[in-house]
Amino acid sequence: MRFVPVVASAGLASVAFCTATPEAITQVREPQMRVLLHEGDPVVLRADQTQLMTVRGLPGGTRQIRRLQLRRQGGGLMAVVDGQPRRLGAGTLLTVQNNDPRGIWLGQRRYQGALQISGRGGRLRVVNALGIETYLASVVGSEMPHQWPLAALQAQAVAARTYALRQRSRGGGWDVKATVASQVYRGLESVTPSTLEAVKTTHSLVLVHNGRLIDAVFHSSSGGITEASGMVWRRQHPYLVSVQDYDQHSPVHRWQERFDSLGLRQRLPEIGGVVGVDVLDRSSSGRVRQARLRGPRGSLVLKGTELRRRLGLKSTLVNFEMVAAQQDVPQRLRALKSPAPIRSGSRIDLLTSSVAGNVSRSPSRLLAPPPALLPKRVRGQGMQLLVSGQGFGHGVGMSQWGAHGLAEQGSDFRSILLHYYRGAEVVPFRSHHDPGLASVPVLKPLWNS
Repeated sequence: MRFVPVVASAGLASVAFCTATPEAITQVREPQMRVLLHEGDPVVLRADQTQLMTVRGLPGGTRQIRRLQLRRQGGGLMAVVDGQPRRLGAGTLLTVQNNDPRGIWLGQRRYQGALQISGRGGRLRVVNALGIETYLASVVGSEMPHQWPLAALQAQAVAARTYALRQRSRGGGWDVKATVASQVYRGLESVTPSTLEAVKTTHSLVLVHNGRLIDAVFHSSSGGITEASGMVWRRQHPYLVSVQDYDQHSPVHRWQERFDSLGLRQRLPEIGGVVGVDVLDRSSSGRVRQARLRGPRGSLVLKGTELRRRLGLKSTLVNFEMVAAQQDVPQRLRALKSPAPIRSGSRIDLLTSSVAGNVSRSPSRLLAPPPALLPKRVRGQGMQLLVSGQGFGHGVGMSQWGAHGLAEQGSDFRSILLHYYRGAEVVPFRSHHDPGLASVPVLKPLWNS
């Protein structure tokens, strides 16, 4: 998830609160999201079975079609509309939608709402415009296994709603991406009865601190203790502090990776590999903030985040050890062998797809967070680098596996959220420009498209 502080526009809808009877509720418009789904050629849209798509922006006016294919050609666009080719200008903007609850196919996924297609900027761009509650039903199922306890799914819904509203109206043609660059959104394939319930039962609830939407970041698994935001990014938020986590049952709570000399040379060509690692600085939670890597051609000082990127590590809560190239992995580390590397998808979906249905339903045992790992200097010649780590992700904010653990112990979604976002409040959404937001009582609002 990319975290860019954004001030929401004054155009965000206000919420009327129910103080008496249902008749007293004033209906307001549900905030709309613009989700970047696709950039590049080609774009293929099709209707599901007999329901036609309505397309606006084609020459000749609005049309009802079954299939639309677009690609860039020369300085314009080539469209194939139900088998008939048409040339379009590079600045063409098409809007495609239908009333079919099964949505519209874009490649291998289906989406509700409207799909906006433009050819500006040298590439085709598809943006999904839809109500935030519809969007969230997919996000929850894309970010968490839908089989997880309802309280964990509800916590994810509130965090994701807060994040989305904070990013809304950022300018340009979209608000959030459909990938881990924002939060994962996979359309209708990720919507289930449990994700719908999680969104419905937390309808319009968000996290605020001092009357403003918080930066509701989250991650897969902290390895026992979360990180303060100031240790990862420039700003320390008062609600993003280091807290004990309850993710001991996570498949990535502890893991190990082993790098041979060839792999290290490929990842660190400027120093010709690694013969030693000096950890120069760790955060209070034990995460590497800075390290010196020594190689045959010199040394290189990297921040913890850059070191994680270079080596493809799951987190920066790590220890380093140089071991003989042919040495067996110690038994204590063999037991910590990590799953296959993650290539795409949400932070935990690919990690948990095979284990989500097998997670114990009994209450998780409470464990104290691991002691801070001490800086360690390691050397080696003709050796392999063994990295022993904990957790997956930046470690800031809500741990998704920790939310699962707390839910299994009987915590409700409010308790989960307030554990990870210290000092925040769970309240119905109103524009965060409203100075009275923090003092609004927790009452159920209603917004309608």
